[in-house]
This record gives sequence, C-alpha cells and structure tokens, in this order.
Amino acid sequence: MSAGELDRAVELLVRQVGHWQQPRWAATAAGGNVSRADLVHRLVQEVANLAADAEGGPRRVVPRLDNDLALPDQLRVVAADLVAAAAPPEVLARAAAEVTATRGAL
Repeated sequence: MSAGELDRAVELLVRQVGHWQQPRWAATAAGGNVSRADLVHRLVQEVANLAADAEGGPRRVVPRLDNDLALPDQLRVVAADLVAAAAPPEVLARAAAEVTATRGAL
C-alpha cells in the first residue's frame, strides 16, 4: 500500500461527506447505533493513533469539535501526519482499509 492509495481513499470519503450539513452528520450510520459524525471521528482517532505509533510518540486524544463539518479536514490532517511519519506499507494499508470501511458504513 502506498501513500497515494491512502490519499485516494481519504479523498473518496471526503468527497462523499464534504458537502453534508449538520442533519446528515447527526443521522445514524448504517448498521450501527452511533451517528455518522461519531463514526468519522472514531476513524480520525484511529488514524491519529496509527500516526503516533509510526512516529514513536504518545497517542493523543483528537478533540471532538463542536462543528461536525470540520471532520473531513481533521481526517485529511491525521492522514497527512501518518504519511509524513513514513509509516510502513502495512500500516498505510490498515488505515486505508479503515477509511474504506467507514465510507461503506456511511
């Protein structure tokens, strides 16, 4: 898995949700009992954790902002952090799989 493939997965998800307004973010995700916003925030946290691990640094809690419309930008930032950390291909593959699974659940 390359950084370009992860970037592509992130961009596909961002294109899917980037135009959503608050009611769509608040709706329940498919097959679950959490909101779409909570599901994407969980993804952001997971990618941030992978980036911290790849950097050899401590994991930190990604803030849950009041405005769900910021979630696509948060995802872009943590994905860029993961790529900048020179994560091995298997970590990039795991992140891309998480992004793709989240996209499918939305």
